[in-house]
Amino acid sequence: MTNNSTNSPVLQSEAAAAGDLLDDWFDPIEAGLRDRVREFIQVMIEAELEAALSRPRYARRPKEVSENGASGITGHRHGHRSRSLLGTFGRVEIAVPRARLDSAEGKTTEWKSKVLRAYQRRTKQADSLIAGAYLAGANTRRVRRALSAVFGGAIGKDTVSRMWRKVKGDWDVWNARSLAAEPICRLILDGTVVRVRLDRKATSIVLLVVLGVREDGQKVLLAVKNMGGETSEAWRAVLDDLIKRGLLKPQFLIVDGGKGLEQALAALWGDVPTQRCTVHKHRNLLAHAPQRLHDEVSADYNDMIYATTPAEIEQRRRSFLRKWRLKCRAVADSLEEAGDRLFTFTRLPPSQWKSARTTNAIERLHEEFKRRIKTRTVLPSAETAAMLFWALLASGQITMRKVDGWQTLTQKLADKPIDLAA
Repeated sequence: MTNNSTNSPVLQSEAAAAGDLLDDWFDPIEAGLRDRVREFIQVMIEAELEAALSRPRYARRPKEVSENGASGITGHRHGHRSRSLLGTFGRVEIAVPRARLDSAEGKTTEWKSKVLRAYQRRTKQADSLIAGAYLAGANTRRVRRALSAVFGGAIGKDTVSRMWRKVKGDWDVWNARSLAAEPICRLILDGTVVRVRLDRKATSIVLLVVLGVREDGQKVLLAVKNMGGETSEAWRAVLDDLIKRGLLKPQFLIVDGGKGLEQALAALWGDVPTQRCTVHKHRNLLAHAPQRLHDEVSADYNDMIYATTPAEIEQRRRSFLRKWRLKCRAVADSLEEAGDRLFTFTRLPPSQWKSARTTNAIERLHEEFKRRIKTRTVLPSAETAAMLFWALLASGQITMRKVDGWQTLTQKLADKPIDLAA
């Protein structure tokens, strides 16, 4: 008889050995703890019910009554209900007591435990563990495999999906929160492209992200919206929603140079100093130069951007334009196209230049977000993509530090950036 197995006997034996290895990792402490969990939970619920009924189990009505004739008994028991609960201790079956409580109107109502909520199937710690594994980059199937040892193989990909949908309540609250109390003095705006499933097809969409900087220098996520593109209408919808929720006019803006975003900002906050990202402009310059000139363009550009004083930056800008007008006119034209917005950071104290020159604060979030979703290839929906971006920050999976030079954020900006006369 022929063997149609795709795995050789050697590989099969190794896989079996690996499974036996994990099965042999018996821990008497864990086993003993899990055996006592069911008893401990039932004792907690019984104690809660005894407090509600004002008497222990099997206790009779006391002969002594109070002055108003009440005996202190507020209801009666009537059996048990079997409940299944999944926690970090695994899955246990619990016999939950039932009771009817007397009301002031002479009627009775069903007693509900506060320890074990109605329809609760998992502990909050179990949900937190599942959510943390999902946010760390594992897809639904890999979460099940990774946590099977903890939960005794009691979770499936549907459990992960249901748990994730419960996060939507917090997501909706976050999207509707008031921003009136947020002391935002600076905005950083950018978009990123992700692939999601729309009409059963993989489709690229754009997430528009707005990052705020508080007066104490702490960065905070203000908005992440799923849009079809970075048009002026899309950006204007995002900004209008922030203003509607109480966002005050910022003192400084950092953008990537996209036309749609600049048009939306010009119509809304045309008088706010705006810095165009120097990294994005660097990429533009390289796109206008032959490959063999890239290193030379980069060296001249970095010498200009990272000069230590406004006067030095102004001098090196003039030298850059003189050189590249002769060597590669398109590079010089691309630099002039940015205008004074490329050097708005020179109006700030030098301690803030590093954080104000670029949109790197958002770019770092984009990179971390895409690293986490790399194993999923295509996200289930556009809303899931935006919600996952927010959840990475809300759960603490990604943290943001204060901007460089935050101690001088309250200082007034200089009148104008460098002189562009060449």
